Formats: sequence, structure tokens, C-alpha cells
Amino acid sequence: MRISLSGDQFGVPLVIRMATGAGRQLAAQHSHSLEGWYAHIPGIRVLAPATLEDARGMLWTALQEPDPVLIFENVMLYNMSGKLAVDAGAVNIDKAAVRRQGRDITLVTYGGSLWKTLEAATALATEGIEAEVIDLRSLRPLDDATIMASVTKTRRAVIVDEGWRSGSLAAEVGMRIVEQAFWSLDAPVGRVCSEEVPIPYPRHLEYAALPQAPKIVAAAKTALGRT
Repeated sequence: MRISLSGDQFGVPLVIRMATGAGRQLAAQHSHSLEGWYAHIPGIRVLAPATLEDARGMLWTALQEPDPVLIFENVMLYNMSGKLAVDAGAVNIDKAAVRRQGRDITLVTYGGSLWKTLEAATALATEGIEAEVIDLRSLRPLDDATIMASVTKTRRAVIVDEGWRSGSLAAEVGMRIVEQAFWSLDAPVGRVCSEEVPIPYPRHLEYAALPQAPKIVAAAKTALGRT
């Protein structure tokens, strides 16, 4: 992972936490998902926790890294509360997590979109569709092995990304699936991203602009040929 301009003569042990995402009616000026911009840069780690355990555990691990780590925290998760296990500790920041097992389709996501994706998977299950949900957790480097293992099993994939569709992390993940698991696919890779507009202020327009569970359900059904 390490790519140093100093030839590894010294590191830069820097951790930066940043808010990301939309959903609080902060309009276009404060409703961005720019983690994909930073995940484009070699030599840094980009993390996106979606659970209480990861929010704490990823920071723990990041503080021990010799190189820069950026942690993007979705603003809609800041009100999340709960109890951490007594033995909760550092989290492996190299691995994606399978948040729900499934056999019919793989839903790949991260950060604040995880909970919408799990909601969509629950809705799909009522129709007999079992979706596997992958939480990327690390956006750079990506855990290709976990993604490909799931796609190879389910043979279909939809990526959910709160960033805009053009030049998105969803595009990167989708291309990697095509490069590494094309012959395992039974349908084109789908994407659910934010609409190609500055995020609106009115609540109903903001809701419409962002990925939501019904959009994820519809994309999954399209991939399964059940529209």
C-alpha cells in the first residue's frame, strides 16, 4: 500500500476525519460526497465507517498507520447510538464486511447508504429474493477479493453510492467486477447513485435526489429480470 515520495525514508502519520453525504437539508453548499475524489489518490487510505464499531475501531487502527488516513463519516449517521461491546477494539481496515448473506444478487455499498441497502434487502426478501450486502468500509484500497467472491456466488451485482454517477466510486467498483468476474455475471452490473444535480434544499427534492431503498429494490429487480 505504501507509496512514498521520500522513498520510504519517512512517513506521514496523519488522520483526518471529515463529514460527507446529504440528507439534512444543507443544500448544495454542504451536501457533498467527495470521498471518491480522495480515493483516486495513490498512497493514502480512505475509510468510510457505517457502524458504531467501525467508527470507533477504524479510528483506533488509523491512528497506528504510518501514512495518511482519511475517514469519511456520513452526516446521517451522527445521531446513531448504541452500546459497544466491552472488548470492542481496533478494526481491520483492509477488509470489506458481508453485512447480510444472500444467494440471488450482490448489493455493494458503504457508509450511510449501508442502512438503506439493508432496508432494500429486507424488502426484497419478502418477495423471495435473497440479497447479499457488502459494506466496502475501505474505499482505498478496495477489497476486491470479498467483492468478487460474492459476485461469483450470486452472479449479479448492484452498487449503491451516494456520490454522483459520473466518475463515481460505483463506476470504479463496477469496472473491477467486469474486469475480474465478467464470465460469472448473468446480467449487467447496475448502479444506484445520486441524481446528476446539485443536492436540492427542499426535503422532498433532496430525498428524490439521493439513493433510497425503493430505488435499490428496483435496480435489483432489473438485474434479476423481474421488473
